[in-house]
Amino acid sequence: SAPRCHVNKQLLDVRVLKGEPAELSCTVNKNEVTGTWFKDGLKLTSMDGVFFEKEGLVHKLVINKVEDIHAGKYRFVGGGIKTEASVFVEDPPQVDKVLLKNLTSVPTVAKVGQKVKIKIPFEGRLPVRATWLKDRMELVNDTRVCVDKTETFTMLSISSSERKDSGDYKVRLKNDSGVLEINLKLVVIDKPQPPAGPIKIVENSANNITLQWKPPKDDGGKPVQSYIVESQQVGKSDWVTLGETPRSCTTFTTNKVEEDMSYYFRVRAVNAEGTSDALESEEVKAVSKASPGAPDPPEIVSASRDTITISWKAPHKTGNSRIVGYIIQKRKKGTMTWLPVNNVPVADKQLKITKLKKGLQYEFRVAAVNAAGVGDASEPSQPVFAQDSTKPPGQVQDLKVSSSDNTSVTLTWKRPEAKDGNDVKGYEVEMRSSNNLNWTKCNTRPIEMTTYTVKGLQAKEMYFLRVRALNDSGPGEAAELEASIEAAPPVVSPRLLIDDTVKRFLVIKAGNTIRVNIPFEASPDPVVTWLKDGLPLPNRATINTKDGTTQLLIGAAEFTDSGTYTVRVQNGLGQRATFSFQVQVTDIPQSPGPIKLEENVPNAVTVTWEPSASEKWESNLYYTVLKCESQKGLWHVVGDLIYTNKFTFTKLVPGRDYYFRVVAKNNLGASGPSETVQPWRIQKPKAEFQVKPQKYRGVNQNQPPRFLVPLKPHVVTTGSECHMSCAVGGHPPPKITWYKDSRDLSGDPTYFCTNDFGVCSLVVFCVAKHDEGEYMVEATNELGRAFSKAILTIKGNN
Repeated sequence: SAPRCHVNKQLLDVRVLKGEPAELSCTVNKNEVTGTWFKDGLKLTSMDGVFFEKEGLVHKLVINKVEDIHAGKYRFVGGGIKTEASVFVEDPPQVDKVLLKNLTSVPTVAKVGQKVKIKIPFEGRLPVRATWLKDRMELVNDTRVCVDKTETFTMLSISSSERKDSGDYKVRLKNDSGVLEINLKLVVIDKPQPPAGPIKIVENSANNITLQWKPPKDDGGKPVQSYIVESQQVGKSDWVTLGETPRSCTTFTTNKVEEDMSYYFRVRAVNAEGTSDALESEEVKAVSKASPGAPDPPEIVSASRDTITISWKAPHKTGNSRIVGYIIQKRKKGTMTWLPVNNVPVADKQLKITKLKKGLQYEFRVAAVNAAGVGDASEPSQPVFAQDSTKPPGQVQDLKVSSSDNTSVTLTWKRPEAKDGNDVKGYEVEMRSSNNLNWTKCNTRPIEMTTYTVKGLQAKEMYFLRVRALNDSGPGEAAELEASIEAAPPVVSPRLLIDDTVKRFLVIKAGNTIRVNIPFEASPDPVVTWLKDGLPLPNRATINTKDGTTQLLIGAAEFTDSGTYTVRVQNGLGQRATFSFQVQVTDIPQSPGPIKLEENVPNAVTVTWEPSASEKWESNLYYTVLKCESQKGLWHVVGDLIYTNKFTFTKLVPGRDYYFRVVAKNNLGASGPSETVQPWRIQKPKAEFQVKPQKYRGVNQNQPPRFLVPLKPHVVTTGSECHMSCAVGGHPPPKITWYKDSRDLSGDPTYFCTNDFGVCSLVVFCVAKHDEGEYMVEATNELGRAFSKAILTIKGNN
């Protein structure tokens, strides 16, 4: 006998975007097989855009452009064989590609005060929820900003734009099939802010005044092109334009001033949008020629019975011209009158003063001279006697090293004994390395204390150090010691000591303290840097680093403190270590909005509610639905871990009152409930409709089973409850059997099945990954059989 016909390749389920082509194909083992195609149990003869093809052993059903009506279960039957599969139509939100590219790549630019409208038409299965965000916060309507949404577009309108409206915006379009996020930029341009002050006078003379300022803090969104500088003579009303500088130059020198006259100056910044308001200076006087400032007091070099030698340094302020020399004056200690030592300025910075009276005590002062004249005189020198020197001081006592490290040594000593001279004026410290015979002075001025730290030494070297006491006769005898310098500590590459106590994800309640300690090791001491989302930390955060631990501290956490924090430890060689962790600032959620109840399916109620305001900042928010069957009865959870704003409850008993409440939950706890005000009730069927069929013997009311409402695909979260329901008609009332992947579920206690007046429900109480698959409900009576199938998809609760 001829071999039986069978299917070599079965039909396979297809998921396809709306508007795209789709193809179902199967392969049989006989060329002469002609088959028939069915959709949802009905024979397909002709359907718009659907074609049947046969290529040898391959039978195809081709849909040119998939629409919502093409979704369903298809079956191929022929030659004693059958195979079936489903077409699922996905219709996520979509925006025209050219418009999308323009929105995301080209910023929207507006001038301050202008009206802004950004309209985004979209397509996709309704309902589509549109959300606009700026700086990660959802935009809410106010007097200027308005977000509109219809079934075909969403639009942001700003009636009068401001600079603060500039920034990055995100538009999120969401429906059952997916999410589309659009990132766009709005730039609001204006004239610049005034230059940043104050105006500094960096040079001032009789003929020239040089001004300096800083660029504006806000350039108005367009680069500064130039600065305009103006002046006003004090007492006059008109401002005179002095000139313009390019944007790179924030100094300006003017010679349009007169000696001893006072002026105000002002500076404006210019960009393509206009000229800023002015930054004004204080009153400025054009000074006459500047003479030098006062030098430091002169120092005594040596003294004898009638001669004293002094030296000095040039003053810090030399005036407007170079110094040509110095005038020196003297006075006897205790008198007020200063007498000139020289009438012609001396160019050197040292002078030997003669013809002094032996035994008298003198003071000296110095003034510098330039083209403008004689400058201010210095403070007096230390008093000094005109007398031959006393003997030098004795040797310092108890010289020792009090501490040292790898680059320095600290010395301490005691004064020489009193018999060796009690007129010590200070000390000098000298050093030499072990391979050098020359001594180097460590201090330029006499040291007044009896301790000194020698710095800048080489590790692992031996040094000789000596200390002498000083008086008017010069240095005394040196006390000497040797010191060896420690080796530098080994270089330890920076390493962050991350263990189980350091969390990579922190959930912090708003208002609580964020405190994170990160231990590290490194040698030498590294530079520690903290960042939030790649940028410097806000001012509210404080960082404390010591003893190998760095701490981040934020006193009262705000929602804006959520983000990615990074700590970076780097040494001078460029070696670094980094660690990043997430902080989520959250709070107990706010209550959901009002509840609405609808009967979409007989004997079932669909509970919908407005989202909790906390959805804006809480990504792990979910809802729990509870019901109560009398006003003072107990509340029972009927739905948990719900991530949408909708829940259908099917186990209603006609004639009972039902109350519902919804609470929002997250890791920290639950919100207050939102409750229904009026009870929900399904009326009991009235008796007059329960008419026995035998009274109508002449009419045959028997009907084969048929599905009034088919099963729908479900996507649920692990651990939640799944309710699958459909509505069945037929007479006599059909027998209902549920299958999963062709397995009869009648005796399985994991599943709960009900049939209330033709509304058939299957409840999976705590969904796990193994519950995923194809579910089928079969209705049979003596006149026939009908079935409906749907796919259950499980997603993780993260």
